[in-house]
Amino acid sequence: MAVSSSPRTSASSSPELSQQRFIKTAMKHDLLSREEELDLARRWIENRDERAMHRLTQAHMRLVIALAAKYRRYGLPYADLIQEGNIGLMKAVERFDPDRDVRFSTYVSWWIRSCIQDYVLRNWSIVRTGTTSAQKSLFFNLRRLKAQIGALDSNTLTPEHKTWIADQLGVRQQDVDAMANRLAANDRSLNAPVGEDDVGQWQDLLPDERATPDEEVMQSRDSERRTGWLRDAIGTLNDRERFIIEERRLSEEGSTLEALGKTLGISKERVRQIENVALNKLKNALTSAVGDPEAAGLIPST
Repeated sequence: MAVSSSPRTSASSSPELSQQRFIKTAMKHDLLSREEELDLARRWIENRDERAMHRLTQAHMRLVIALAAKYRRYGLPYADLIQEGNIGLMKAVERFDPDRDVRFSTYVSWWIRSCIQDYVLRNWSIVRTGTTSAQKSLFFNLRRLKAQIGALDSNTLTPEHKTWIADQLGVRQQDVDAMANRLAANDRSLNAPVGEDDVGQWQDLLPDERATPDEEVMQSRDSERRTGWLRDAIGTLNDRERFIIEERRLSEEGSTLEALGKTLGISKERVRQIENVALNKLKNALTSAVGDPEAAGLIPST
């Protein structure tokens, strides 16, 4: 489903003229009263009356245009912002409940703003900027709050400024710091030329953090050796000790002493004692095999 008039649909004129014509047409539609909104919404929802749906959307296109204009400073095409607002408008038409005590114009504003903000976040940078509601709030409000305290430059943000902004938006101070740094940096192409003669590219200067073939072989051999040492050490335990170690130390969730006590029919204190004995056995076995199991990464350092 799409709004009948869109700034993208005209092929007979330039995009600018098409956009201007669309905006001028949208502004000519009359506003609706509360009763008219409810009547049109019910006709669409209950009877799928397309004429009612078009009348309802056309009357609120000026709201789409006005809200889209507020996000032009992010450098994205105005026509695209309007189109995303159209999507929000259509979602609102589909989800609006006429029986709720709320004006359609109030309800649709939230959907229009939400769709435009999602579009801005997806396209403002090739790096995903915000996913949570807190990050979105930071992205769209940080500049305004910085202007209030006269800290337009991210370098002038003091710890007190960051604390104040965090309190205003209900986020952590480190989130404010991360977003401020993110917004202060621009995307840079990996193929951007560098050097006096532009003979190199920026990606040529980036270090490769992957392991070399020799390092991969060594890591694989070390892993195999550690696995063998641990397997031999666990083999020195009896069945009950091995069961407790596997359930307490080697499983993802880790069983509690009380749960293991019920399973084995003993007290949780007895489980703790057996676990300590088993851990000492493991440490002794690994020490005999390796010399220093902590240095080898086989047991946590104390």
